[in-house]
Amino acid sequence: MTLEGLMDQLFGSGTTKRWNADYFPFTSPSFELEIYHNDEWMEVLGCGVIHEGVLNLSGRGDRRGWAFGLGLERLAMILFSIPDIRLFWTEDERFHSQFQSGEIVKFKSYSKYPPVFKDIAFWTASAGRDEETSRWKNSNEFVENDFFDLVRSTAGDLVERIELIDAFTHPKTGRSSRCYRISYRSMDRSLTNEEIDHLQFKIRDECEGALGCELR
Repeated sequence: MTLEGLMDQLFGSGTTKRWNADYFPFTSPSFELEIYHNDEWMEVLGCGVIHEGVLNLSGRGDRRGWAFGLGLERLAMILFSIPDIRLFWTEDERFHSQFQSGEIVKFKSYSKYPPVFKDIAFWTASAGRDEETSRWKNSNEFVENDFFDLVRSTAGDLVERIELIDAFTHPKTGRSSRCYRISYRSMDRSLTNEEIDHLQFKIRDECEGALGCELR
């Protein structure tokens, strides 16, 4: 069964899918598979050709291999209509009592604390013109997953959602601008603007230092 066939088996043959180039440390080239669900794209697995260095270290340098890994939590979110991945780590019986072994049921939401929304906008890396196509290109391509990892490593489990709300390319300079909305929410208490502002400023500093972005 192919990986696309697995998605068809789980979610139906009409499931819309797309492949994106990605980066994983042990495979090259690497790819991610996304499916279109609830009006948005969701990553469900990563895969790639096993890096030669990994095979050499394992004494299998004469072989070639293909590796893939499923995002089991994200698959469960779709099958059980669970809106927040952090619920898998909760000890709240209102969550655990809804599920029984061998049964697929729709999750019934219970009361949660209100979210706090913060936006961040920045220019990605500087651009120059491609001599062959005369089109603008970034000197260091912006990788969205790197930004997502940066946000979650800085703010941890308080980050509920990160969504791109605006993007454009300047017609004269070729620079790309992106604006993201970060939704913060705690599972067990109300958050204050002060504590989220502190995290947001840390994320802004990291975007400039680690990703080379210019804040707007």
